Amino acid sequence: MHAQIVLFDGFDPLDVIAPYEVLHAGGTASGGAVSVELVSAEGPREVVSGTGGLVLRATGALDLDRAGLVLVPGALGRVGEPGEVPDLDAGEGQRRQDEFIPVLIGRTLTTELPALLGAAMANPRMTVAAVCGGSLVLAMAGLLEGRHATTHHLGLDVLDATGAHAVRARLVDDGDLVTGGGVTSGLDLGLYLLEREVGPRVAQAVEELFAHERRGTVWRARGPAPVGF
Repeated sequence: MHAQIVLFDGFDPLDVIAPYEVLHAGGTASGGAVSVELVSAEGPREVVSGTGGLVLRATGALDLDRAGLVLVPGALGRVGEPGEVPDLDAGEGQRRQDEFIPVLIGRTLTTELPALLGAAMANPRMTVAAVCGGSLVLAMAGLLEGRHATTHHLGLDVLDATGAHAVRARLVDDGDLVTGGGVTSGLDLGLYLLEREVGPRVAQAVEELFAHERRGTVWRARGPAPVGF
């Protein structure tokens, strides 16, 4: 399995680094069955995150001809209060930190990324995953209508408003779409993908290496609906 983690201006670093390290370790533990790289819609470039001007480098462009996994992180900025506006006179790096998360996502939607993600979701050889606000990037691009997904608990109403079926769960497996909730769910999402795509023995080995215990039930649209809850 080859995983492409997509960087965009204002991304949340932990949404990227947590699954990157898990998947990279999974590649080592599986003898090379998993590979992972950082990409962007524009190709190789330095991409400024939403955390203190931290920069990560995309080493290539998102490749739709390569089967595997495309993972979308969320943005990191201010949640804000109603009526607040960002400081438009601040420098570019500072604005990425201080702007509202919907503003950062909205700017991303004006790039080539939504069309590329739409093509990835239509590709039967690809699985699309998202961590935290990455689900909102997909949803606000109009790509999650009718799909089951989760995101950070503060964004579940937004997810519902786009036509997605928001699920309050740590991880949601909707077939070729796998989403995680809050930012630390990137660890669990990476481990779950290793278990699903490579096998539980490799996932367990990486889980022990990271001294991390996954929590919660992976939600799937299977079985009877609960009654009385």
